Amino acid sequence: MAKDKVEVTRELDWTLLPPAEVSQVEGIVLEKNLCNNWDKIWNFQAKPDDLLIASYPKAGTTWIQEIVDLIQNNGDFEKSRRAPISLRQPFLEWMRSTVSGIDEANAMPSPRTLKTHLPVQLLPPSFWEKNCKIIYIARNAKDNMVSYYHFQRMNKRLPDPGSWDEYFETFLSGKVIWGSWYDHVKGWWKKKDSHPILYLFYEEMQKDPKCEIRKIMQFLGMNLKEEVLDKIVYYTSFDVMKKNPMTNYINDAAMNHHLSPFMRKGVMGDWKNQFTEAQNKQFNENYEKNMTDTSLSFSMEP
Repeated sequence: MAKDKVEVTRELDWTLLPPAEVSQVEGIVLEKNLCNNWDKIWNFQAKPDDLLIASYPKAGTTWIQEIVDLIQNNGDFEKSRRAPISLRQPFLEWMRSTVSGIDEANAMPSPRTLKTHLPVQLLPPSFWEKNCKIIYIARNAKDNMVSYYHFQRMNKRLPDPGSWDEYFETFLSGKVIWGSWYDHVKGWWKKKDSHPILYLFYEEMQKDPKCEIRKIMQFLGMNLKEEVLDKIVYYTSFDVMKKNPMTNYINDAAMNHHLSPFMRKGVMGDWKNQFTEAQNKQFNENYEKNMTDTSLSFSMEP
C-alpha cells in the first residue's frame, strides 16, 4: 500500500508542475529561468582539475557520467551508488529558486566532475582559461532526435514537443532547447583541435564499449586492470543502468516514466520506427546541406 501511495504522489506532482517556459541567449533556446540567471552561469569559475562532461541532450550523457564515476572509483559499484548521478556530478544549467547546479558545484570539493548541454560558444569562459579536460559524447542526429522527442514528452521541465510531425520540423530548424544539433556537434568537434577534448561517439560506445571506456580511462590519466574495465562495462550496460535508481532518475517528480522511460531503448537505428519515408528523405537532404562544412561523420545504420 505504501508503494502505491508513493507512485500516486509522483504522478500528482508531475501533473501539477507548470508548463516549461523558454527564452533565448544569443539565439539559443533555453529554459527561461536559466536565461534570467545567465550571468550566474557565464561567470562560473572553473578550476584546473575540473572534468566536464558535455553533450547534446539524449546523446548518452548519463552513460558517460556513470562510466567516469566508476573509473574514478576503480570500478567500485557501491561507491557509485552513494547518491543520484545528478548530485555526484552537478548539472551546470540546473536552475531552480532554491538550488542551482552552480551552487552545488561551488559547494563541492575538488576534483569536481560537472555536466553541461551548452553549445560550445555558451560555455563559461573559465573552462577554457583553466584548460579543463572535457569529454564530449555525440550521437547520430536521427536517433538523437527520436530520443529527445520522447524525453520532452515525459519531462515537464522541458516544453511540450507537440506531435512527432511538429517536433520533426522544430528539431530540423534548431529551435529546440540547447539549440541546433548541427551547430552543437560541429562546434565541439572544431574546438577539440585547440583544447583537451575527448570526442566520443554513441555508436562506437555501443559497438565496443570496453575500447571506448579504455579511451576515457587513458584520457583521465588512470590505468585500471582488465578485470576492473570488464566490471565497468557490465555496470554501465543499458539493462543494468536502467535498474539502477542512482542513474535512471526514477524518483524525479518532473519525469513521467509511465509516459516514456528516462532510459527508453538505448539502441541504434530506432529512428526507423519513427520516421516516415517522406521525413527520411527530407532529413537526408537537410543533413547533407548542413554537414558539408565539416569532417565530422556519423553512422546511422545499426
